[in-house]
Amino acid sequence: MTALPAIFAGILGLGAPELVVILIIMLVLFGGAKLPSLAKGLGQSIKEFKKAAKDDEPEAKPAEKKEEVPKTLGSN
Repeated sequence: MTALPAIFAGILGLGAPELVVILIIMLVLFGGAKLPSLAKGLGQSIKEFKKAAKDDEPEAKPAEKKEEVPKTLGSN
């Protein structure tokens, strides 16, 4: 669990006090009962986004190959 704050600190420039304040605000706004469901929904949406991003990559490669095939013109 220590890797998560390290990721935030590296990417967003947040330290431990800032993360604690954010968590307290979230707890006050949403309540303790809804936080697990919010985290679960966020995790599922990230998982679906990554899956969709991986699915799009193979479709782009065959399209590039089709462009490389020279088209024949009628006999002029």
